[in-house]
Amino acid sequence: MLSRLSPYWLWLLLSLPAIGILNAAFTSSDPRILHELLHPTGEFSARFMIIAMLASPLMLVLKGWRGPRWLRKNRRYFGVAAFGYALLHTIFYLLDLNDLGRVINEIPRFYIWTGWVAFLIFVPLAVTSHDYFVRKMGRDWKTLQRATYGAAVLTLLHWAALHEWGGIGPALVHFGPLIVLETYRAYYWTQRRMRSARA
Repeated sequence: MLSRLSPYWLWLLLSLPAIGILNAAFTSSDPRILHELLHPTGEFSARFMIIAMLASPLMLVLKGWRGPRWLRKNRRYFGVAAFGYALLHTIFYLLDLNDLGRVINEIPRFYIWTGWVAFLIFVPLAVTSHDYFVRKMGRDWKTLQRATYGAAVLTLLHWAALHEWGGIGPALVHFGPLIVLETYRAYYWTQRRMRSARA
């Protein structure tokens, strides 16, 4: 079923949360609505980034299963969706503060600058997500995409540090599976290199 899912249907599924969020932003009479929408936009950005990053380690754990292969084939869609929600998150943050001076004054805060740096890493990853750049950049494209790991770490820290580290629980719930699988992946390849060196 997954293998027959059209990219257009996948885009629609990935857009559904954004449709609800934007509807709330434009129709709600709550003066704090933009502030309230910061959390769901940030969470969906992190979730889609995590899903995209799960593809490779799941290929090791669930060998032969179609799910990871489909995810690996379509992970760029999830990556672009993650950037889209991060962009919404950033726009809502700027509109909520509505004061350039406040924005600049908040940058030194740990949970703020980690979010900004993660977003800035996202930008070139999203811009080069098109097939044209994959062909044009060759091996350099994969090298650039590895910056996703830096963005993931910063996103985890950004989320965890919210409300005096009150966000650490939800952040670990979301990032926990990725941390476990990436740890296994690193162990797997380390053991494989060691066996190859002894052979």
